[in-house]
Amino acid sequence: MQTINANGANMPVLGLGTWTLKGRQCQDLVENAIATGYRHIDTASMYDNEDDVGAAIAAAGLPREDLFVTTKVWWSDIAPGDLERSAEASLRRLGLDHVDLLLIHWPNPQVPVEQAIGALNKARSAGLAHHIGVSNFPTVLLQRAIAASEAPLACNQVEYHPKLDQSKLIAMCKANGMALVSYCPLFRGGVLFDEPAIRATSDSHGKSPAQIVLRWHVQQGVAAIPRTTRKERLAENIDIFDFALTDAEIDEISSLRRAGIRICDYDFSPQWDEA
Repeated sequence: MQTINANGANMPVLGLGTWTLKGRQCQDLVENAIATGYRHIDTASMYDNEDDVGAAIAAAGLPREDLFVTTKVWWSDIAPGDLERSAEASLRRLGLDHVDLLLIHWPNPQVPVEQAIGALNKARSAGLAHHIGVSNFPTVLLQRAIAASEAPLACNQVEYHPKLDQSKLIAMCKANGMALVSYCPLFRGGVLFDEPAIRATSDSHGKSPAQIVLRWHVQQGVAAIPRTTRKERLAENIDIFDFALTDAEIDEISSLRRAGIRICDYDFSPQWDEA
């Protein structure tokens, strides 16, 4: 599996997102993903599935160092003290003594970035995580987080797909040695996959539209964590390392970003970057 060196974190460029997956379905999909070759598994305390993810990891029986496991602290728990307690609870549910990457899931306007990042660093110093980072931070907040962090931040995990321009965040992450990790990388599959630019590229390479879009992410130096509820999609999504898109194809797909469509936008969301 191809990896990104994100400020010392050796992060597989393709992982499995587990948002909305719960119970036996979650455990089975994670087990199947690991058996298929996935080594990057993403969860969060808010997903209410860390027990299931942990059970799947235990069942897989791989050496711990062979897996890259990410979890996230919910925005209401990122104050000093609360963050560390949340991380410890996540580890208990996962059945692990550390995660590879611990993220602040969303910024909280009631908790200064500097305080939250200080708590995140304390969690790392306590051995709860090998690496730390953030999620859903626009450039203004990301710059504050980078400046406040004693340890280098490994990533900013954000919504990213061909219908949304994240070029400012990608540039900031790269300039600071970080990875941008994209969630919802396939947008809403059926809608995106009918775009002529993606359909034509799919036909040209003999690959599925999903494979084309995931390859588009990887060739930008972005890690992607697509979620699926279908086991057969696991093998399809990971089969993207035997071909390459041309610069023209990447540009054509990237032109779709003018749509500026965001799927995950809530009343607690920060002020997003303007395209």
